[in-house]
Amino acid sequence: MRKEENNYAFIDAQNVHLGILEFGWKIDWRKLRTLLRDRFRVSKAIVFIGYHSGNEKLYGFLQHSGYICIFKPTLEYKDGTVKGNVDAELVLHSAAIEYDNYDKAIIISGDGDFACLVEYLKEKRKLEMLVVPNEFKYSALLKRFNDPDRKFIFFLNRLKNKLEYLPKNEKGA
Repeated sequence: MRKEENNYAFIDAQNVHLGILEFGWKIDWRKLRTLLRDRFRVSKAIVFIGYHSGNEKLYGFLQHSGYICIFKPTLEYKDGTVKGNVDAELVLHSAAIEYDNYDKAIIISGDGDFACLVEYLKEKRKLEMLVVPNEFKYSALLKRFNDPDRKFIFFLNRLKNKLEYLPKNEKGA
């Protein structure tokens, strides 16, 4: 009998949101959680997200949908942009805090800052998949992991029909 896998997903929320938004649609986080469970056998999905007052409804929804949220304080710049840099927290949790608790990691981001993490997890045989939101706009530092023998990159934008958020009045239309 095959051992049930215990995989964890480590998700850069802003990278997912902005990467998919460039295609003109929004990610349905509940559908993404189902995909992670069914396709990658993810038992624990951790979302790294900047905390911005006023987004409590989103945070509650993510938690209700089965995500564990790790919040990072945000900075608001003079031009009005808001940034919550979650890179260090994602690396810390996947490579140290949670490392012994999972069989394989699924890293969800197209940010090249995670190239060293992906390389480390791959060398340790702890990487299941790198999930990139936007196949046309992600770091060249990550492209080298898509080798012909073992596909380590999966693209979310290819699953619009399965992952698109549809408001209630558009479902079934």
